[in-house]
Amino acid sequence: MKKIIVAITGASGAIYGIRTLQVMKEAEIESYLIISEVGKKVILAETDFTVEQVKELAAVNYENDEIDASIASGSFPILGMIVIPCSIKTLSGIANSYADDLITRAADVTLKEGRPLLLSVRESPLHRGHLRIMDLAAQAGAIIAPPVPAMYSRPASLDEMISQTVFRNLNRLGLDIPGGFEWGNRG
Repeated sequence: MKKIIVAITGASGAIYGIRTLQVMKEAEIESYLIISEVGKKVILAETDFTVEQVKELAAVNYENDEIDASIASGSFPILGMIVIPCSIKTLSGIANSYADDLITRAADVTLKEGRPLLLSVRESPLHRGHLRIMDLAAQAGAIIAPPVPAMYSRPASLDEMISQTVFRNLNRLGLDIPGGFEWGNRG
C-alpha cells in the first residue's frame, strides 16, 4: 500500500490538510498524520471538525513530540511527505535542519532519503526572510507549493478550489488520483 506522511501545522488553511486526508482515504492511500499543537487550535478555529474527527481520517496518528516514532527513521518505507498547511515556523525548522519535533524530523528524514517533501506554505504577504527560507528549503530538495487556487478550472465554489489544490499537490507527489481538473479536459 502507498504511504504518505501528512503534517498539519499552525498556519491558516487547516481545511487543506483535512481535505488531503479525505482524498487519500478515499483513494486508499495510507496516511501517517502529525498535527502540531497550534495546528490543533487552527482546526478548531477555522473548521467544524474536531481534532479527533481529523485524526480518524488517518491510518496512523502521532503526537508531534513522538520524536522516536517509526516515521522519523529513514528505514520506514514511505513515498513522501506533505506539510499542509505549512507555517513559517515549520518551514524555517525544515530549511535549517532544526529537527526538534516529529514534523521537522520526519521532513528532514524525507529529504535525506531523497523522497519528495511538499511544503504548502500558507503566508501572505511574504517578506525577504520568508523567501530566503523557502529558497533554502528548495535547495535541500523540498517542493514549495503554496495553496494558490487555479482559476483555469473555473471553480464554482470554495470547496472546488480547495480540492483542486489538494489534487495538484498529491499528483506532484507522484500519486495518480482521479478527480482533479486536467487542462484540455473540460468535460
